[in-house]
Amino acid sequence: MISAQKPVHVSFPAGIAVLSLLLSVVSANDLTRRENVHSSNKHKIPEITPQLSFQIKLHGFLLWASVGFLMPAAILVKRMSNRRESRRKQRIILYIHAITQVVAALLATAAAVLSIIYFENSFSNDHQRIGLAIYGAIWLQALVGMIRPHRGSKGRSFWFLFHWLVGTAVSLLGVINIYTGLQAYHRRTSRNATVWTVVFTVEISSLFFIYLLQEKWHYIQRQGVILGNEPVQPTDQEMSPRCQRKEEII
Repeated sequence: MISAQKPVHVSFPAGIAVLSLLLSVVSANDLTRRENVHSSNKHKIPEITPQLSFQIKLHGFLLWASVGFLMPAAILVKRMSNRRESRRKQRIILYIHAITQVVAALLATAAAVLSIIYFENSFSNDHQRIGLAIYGAIWLQALVGMIRPHRGSKGRSFWFLFHWLVGTAVSLLGVINIYTGLQAYHRRTSRNATVWTVVFTVEISSLFFIYLLQEKWHYIQRQGVILGNEPVQPTDQEMSPRCQRKEEII
């Protein structure tokens, strides 16, 4: 004989447990979906509008004028004072250097405020991280410049070294960040930035050439190769005895 199958009875507590498990799984999936939607909306890149495009260009122009032109130009101006002997000219050059740096710091601050107000600042890329470091270093440099010790006083050598290191770092990071900014502009707007990259490269190369020329300008002048100057003639002390005897014979 075939025995009849016994019906399977599920206890009430077990049913409650299974139902609770199913509800928890559904709730977890729904919560995960909502978190993903919220996260995607939070990090969603805003659409490029004419106003946003103008703000991006203005941000880039302000930073170029600050760390891409005025700060390197201020360094070149200050290096001119090493070749001047007049105290009045040295003071004028110092004032030009200081005013140029202050204007550059204000322009960089305006660019930072523009970025905070209108742009998404997650600091997830190199351009934003380097930019944050530059803003801090710029105002540190300005503060160091305002507490400049007098020449010949204690601490002047340390101050000069620190001021030179921070200024050089700001200039180098500024140039690097302009290149990363051009790349970010291309990725963000899908517009070609090759022309601006080439123009900026030519400008920086020209400033670097002037920087190197300042090192050798005094030496070049002594070689008599400056247009409009007569060639430098050797003195009697620099001439060899053989040449002196030859002139005496002539």
